[in-house]
Amino acid sequence: MVIQEMTEQECRTMLVRMDVARLACARNGQPYVVPIHVYLDGTFLYGYATLGQKIEWMRQNPLVCVEIDERTSHGEWASAVVFGHYEELTRTPEHEGSRKVAERLFQKRPSWWEPASVPVLNQERRTPIVFRIRIGRVTGRRATLPTGA
Repeated sequence: MVIQEMTEQECRTMLVRMDVARLACARNGQPYVVPIHVYLDGTFLYGYATLGQKIEWMRQNPLVCVEIDERTSHGEWASAVVFGHYEELTRTPEHEGSRKVAERLFQKRPSWWEPASVPVLNQERRTPIVFRIRIGRVTGRRATLPTGA
């Protein structure tokens, strides 16, 4: 197996292609990782969630990471990590343009609101939240099998 650094453009291409990412946030020294759907547009990843632990934690500590990976075979895989800053897009004139970008991106995938808007069994429906992550840095690695292996 040969492991190589990926360029930022390779990582961004992978972000556009992937369906599910893992969001990492932390509060009081405790990390929390959860799968989410994200949509890349320029220097932002856009997401949709409902009010709950991840939103509450990101409000308190907006520094987050997003990880994506894909595995082609045992020795062939790629992984990228985005380091960024959480920004909530409230229903105010200040965020109207950004919310329109998010809505346009969300419409590219069927059922984009799932699972965020599907109520948890025996719990009340929660408030929907549109957010974005301002990308600070992107890193990635790719493993390939040497030719003839």
